[in-house]
Amino acid sequence: MPRTYVITGAGSGIGAVTTDLLRRAAATVVGVDLRGADVTADLSTAAGRSTAVADVLTATDGRIDAVIACAGISLPIPTTVAVNYYGATEFLEGLRPALAASDAPRAAVISSVSSLQPNSAELVEALLSSSEAEATAIAEELAADPRRGGLIYASSKRAISRWVRARAVSPEWAGAGIPLNAVAPGVVTTPMTAGMLTAPESVAFVDAAVPMPLNYHQPPEAIAHLLIWLTSPENTHCAGQTMYCDGGSDVVLRGEDAWAWADARVGERFGQMRAGQAAAQA
Repeated sequence: MPRTYVITGAGSGIGAVTTDLLRRAAATVVGVDLRGADVTADLSTAAGRSTAVADVLTATDGRIDAVIACAGISLPIPTTVAVNYYGATEFLEGLRPALAASDAPRAAVISSVSSLQPNSAELVEALLSSSEAEATAIAEELAADPRRGGLIYASSKRAISRWVRARAVSPEWAGAGIPLNAVAPGVVTTPMTAGMLTAPESVAFVDAAVPMPLNYHQPPEAIAHLLIWLTSPENTHCAGQTMYCDGGSDVVLRGEDAWAWADARVGERFGQMRAGQAAAQA
């Protein structure tokens, strides 16, 4: 029986390409977008997200095998956090109960290599732990300052990667057998990036911020294929990861050692385990 996928941002870019590839493979896909999709929805508002969830459940008769949250914008405005963070997290949580009923439920969301770039720690923490109104207020302050508005997009992507990492191992997701992951693209040639890739000066700036030594700028298919694998039955144990499909940008930006920062924490955990074993044997 064909799997049923729900894809946000299905009207253009990565979402549109992913939708097309899945339909060619005979999957059933319900696309969600502001226009040009099966379900018309505005994910920038709480009401729009709630309506989107209800309309998707109606369109699928409540039977969903995978959700891929691709919808996103990159403008230095508060709406960016509304779409990129809440438009993904609330939509995924709204469909989680239906997902859990599948024999092979899967979920994935688009992050970005920008999750590694300068961001607003205050906004990231607010997105993860405060109300949407509080996070929006911080984003409005950032947007009012031309020097800091650019932090909004990176903050939304850092927050979504952290949300995925935290929620993926929870009883509601891992406990229900639902692998939850993120994919972080580099510079993808889509309508969203077209304006940045026209003038030589802006291309040079983009390439300095997102160096891609492997194959340079990537087509949306490079991300779509990874999203499809992550949400396929073949992915049984990959959970909580932000997979940097970015031409090597992550390695250039973070260096070859992306582990040492956590050595002390892991060592402490193993120390506690050994102490517990020793106490049990005493």
